[in-house]
Amino acid sequence: MLKISIFLLLCCPLWVFAQKKALTHAVYDGWKSAGERKISDNGNYILYAINEQEGDGRLFIRGLYQADSMIIENGYNAIFTPDGRYVISKIKPPFADTRQAKIKKKKPDEMPKDSLAIIVTGTDSILKISRVQSYKIPEKSSEWLAYQMEKPLRDTSRKEAKPDSLKKQVNAWASLADSVIRRSLNNIKGKIKKEQVLAAAEKAAKIIEKKAADDATRDAGDEASPGSPSNEGNELVLRNLVTGKENRFPAVASYLFDGYGTVLLIETSPDKKDSTSKACIILHHLQTGIADTLLKGFHDAASFRFDEGGAQLAFTAESDSSDKALQKFYKLWYYKLGDDTARIIADKNTVGMMVGMGISENAKINFSKDGKKLFFGIAPLQPLKDTSLVDFELARLDIWNYKDDYLQPQQLKQLNAESKRSYLAVMNLPKTGVVLLGDIDAENCSLVNEGDADWVLAQTSSGNRQSLQWEGRPRWTIYMINTRDGGRTLIKKNNLSAASASPGGKFVYWYDPQEKNYFTYNVQTGSLKNISAKISVPLYNTEFDMPDYPNAAGFTGWMQNDSLVLINDEYDIWALDPNARQAPVNITAGNGRKNKWVYEAYHFDSEQRYFKMGDTLWLSHFNKINKEAGFSMKVLGSAVSPQSFGSAPYSYPSVVKAKDAQMFLVQQSHISASEIYAGNSFHHLKQMTHIADQQKKYNWLTAELIHWKMFDGKMSEGILYKPENFDPHKKYPIVFYFYEKNADGLYAYKTPAPSASIINIPYFVSNGYLVFDPNIYYKTGEPGASAYNSVVSAAKYLSQFPYVDSAKMGIQGQSWGGYQVAYLITRTPIFKAAGAGAPVANMTSAYGGIRWGSGINRQFQYEKTQSRLGATLWQRQDLYIKNSPLFFVNKIKTPVLIMANDQDGSVPWYQGIEFFTALKRLGKPSWLLQYNGEDHNLVERRNRKDLSIRLSQFFDHYLKGAKAPYWMTRGVPATEKNRDWGLELDNAEAN
Repeated sequence: MLKISIFLLLCCPLWVFAQKKALTHAVYDGWKSAGERKISDNGNYILYAINEQEGDGRLFIRGLYQADSMIIENGYNAIFTPDGRYVISKIKPPFADTRQAKIKKKKPDEMPKDSLAIIVTGTDSILKISRVQSYKIPEKSSEWLAYQMEKPLRDTSRKEAKPDSLKKQVNAWASLADSVIRRSLNNIKGKIKKEQVLAAAEKAAKIIEKKAADDATRDAGDEASPGSPSNEGNELVLRNLVTGKENRFPAVASYLFDGYGTVLLIETSPDKKDSTSKACIILHHLQTGIADTLLKGFHDAASFRFDEGGAQLAFTAESDSSDKALQKFYKLWYYKLGDDTARIIADKNTVGMMVGMGISENAKINFSKDGKKLFFGIAPLQPLKDTSLVDFELARLDIWNYKDDYLQPQQLKQLNAESKRSYLAVMNLPKTGVVLLGDIDAENCSLVNEGDADWVLAQTSSGNRQSLQWEGRPRWTIYMINTRDGGRTLIKKNNLSAASASPGGKFVYWYDPQEKNYFTYNVQTGSLKNISAKISVPLYNTEFDMPDYPNAAGFTGWMQNDSLVLINDEYDIWALDPNARQAPVNITAGNGRKNKWVYEAYHFDSEQRYFKMGDTLWLSHFNKINKEAGFSMKVLGSAVSPQSFGSAPYSYPSVVKAKDAQMFLVQQSHISASEIYAGNSFHHLKQMTHIADQQKKYNWLTAELIHWKMFDGKMSEGILYKPENFDPHKKYPIVFYFYEKNADGLYAYKTPAPSASIINIPYFVSNGYLVFDPNIYYKTGEPGASAYNSVVSAAKYLSQFPYVDSAKMGIQGQSWGGYQVAYLITRTPIFKAAGAGAPVANMTSAYGGIRWGSGINRQFQYEKTQSRLGATLWQRQDLYIKNSPLFFVNKIKTPVLIMANDQDGSVPWYQGIEFFTALKRLGKPSWLLQYNGEDHNLVERRNRKDLSIRLSQFFDHYLKGAKAPYWMTRGVPATEKNRDWGLELDNAEAN
């Protein structure tokens, strides 16, 4: 009996696994994942969403100190009020309702709309309001909520007048007009000329007839209302969350609270059917209910900004021209509590303004923290459009000039931003007059010490932009510009990295990638110092393998009063004297390098600009060897080493801390689950979600780290994914997927989802494949050979395992991975099927191509970054040719599936075409998927689903012997496009 029991226990797990289903493509839409998550400032409550990929979601609100919870179906975009007493959330319509409305091609106004939920935490109280467009609460007040409604639904109960009825009304008005005109003619006969009489009569008749038509249409049910097209704005509701009292404001175009919730700014729109109606800017005082009209009768207003205390307001507005004017001149308006109305304080004619410049309506406005300075933007006045030009007679072309800063495609991509570009200016209140700070050679200006400093930091790439084409990074000239008189002080020219100002404004600092050190500029003394020269360990990623300067390992922040700056090496964190007088101090005591832990500091409070002595520095640590992660803490100013909370075989992609309490909301991930936990210590985290329950019925996957020796004798690592029901006595087909280095993601969760470009690992593994993701290590000039050294050595190593079917190995990659797939199959026939997404096949033609998503040239990619050739085409033609699959396509023996989309913004589309047409000419089994209107990676979900099916069909055919679908055996001719997708299996096809 005992022997039988032991036998059953040993066999039970295998029996359980055998009952689990394989994932199918049908599971994607309903697969759930954790979405948004927040924790109240006081740490008493959390909220998080669990959403289906394409479907509905649920918002959970839970107490951490008492067992209360609430679920909001389809809740999203939720926030806590600062006191944690309320949750405000939007609610999406049910997915099925929206889908059905799309099928019926409903107009935008007729589509299902969002609702708003107001929840009182710790209770069952919830108020839902239908058809809400947007909402806002003050940043630092918990008393007020403003929400804007959608347009009201049209009243369908009113019967529309029939055409005959409308015609009768118009005719009646015309008859009346004729009668009135005849009587008027009798009264003025002989007093004015006959021609004047006829002209007046004709004009009067037209006015009366138009009035008749307008009235008849209005009587037919299209009367003016807050939701009618004649109104630009919608109703705004102001609600006191404590009392529940509401005020309503019609035709609101925009609205804004001040930070402390003392006033609400409301911009209203005029009713275009009412000639007396005017746009207004109203300031509603929340405690008294008094409303002040700051401005009335303008055409456009923008860039509203309160100062820190809500006592001052500034904005831009234009009021002198008509709505359709070809040229508009904006003015800067200012209001201070106690004033009667807003007043103009700057326009194009103000003292200090440059000729030909005006106030920009596109620039952000900022007050300094102390409220003594007002920063805004100025921009060139746009010339009047020449209306005498005949559009269809004008040539259409782009002119490329070798002296241009940027190539034409990049200029066109930046056209909208450049047309709205502004340059920083300041007014030193209460003085009048403008001080210009930015200019075409100081285009990037940033405030220092929240605007309280008497200077701004300006940086320009002017004069260094052409080299961006081949260097891939701009060179910066850095200035200090005085806010009192606009005077400039040059800090450094042609810097390889951008600079920043210290929080208190005492220093300008930057990392120099060429020198591999940090530098500071002392604002008071003008001295330039290398502040990290005495640190003997690298401050950059020593595994960086591109032919360029490596970037910094990391930056942690500043201490109060700019006394110390905290920077990272590969593992640890250092405190540096910004004046380079004191020796650097390793504040993590070398524990990082000793344990192979990479420390990174959390910045939980977005408002915290610097650290203070005695503050707790919360740290993550990641083990570079075993890939485990954990948490540590360091008390700043203390000589004690960081306290570790241990490491575990998990990753932690998201950690949130309560602003005013030691309470954490943590996402903990592993290949088996990704769940949300909460607690007041990293030692005591309570599981909040059980999302992984959805996968219990499916054959899931495991992940393990594999090490092997590459052909060059060096060790490498990668992740091997196996099915949950893995049987070591069985042989499995295997697919190699790779992109740069992914082994550090050993404990990342993999979500079943339709593919944007690559195989979905959970799907393939659940369906009986092994998947291996090897790291790739590169040598300059040899990207193809480096991939061969890394990937093929891994394939040779794994083929020795008894459970790996070495005759059924596939390979798949996208973009840079797609290039390497294309290259590898020219070097070896070991792979029986290959999927290459957006591959570069010909580096000689791709070198001079354009990345159409940004408009920039691709030369830098080959000389400095990912393609790693390290030379120009004319310097080393041999490198471009030997690394290009196209020149060796005749050696390919592996069937290959290519994806190259016609709107790819990263890899030129023609690269996939060059590759495919060469394969086709040589009769090599090959297919090209071109998704219409799609980018580098697929965006539309319908296309992602389609690609997922085709990838599985392709590999199943060559690695499992499954029947091929029609799109592979017969193709889909253009005449059948959008009627037949060729996904059905071809039963006549021999295996």
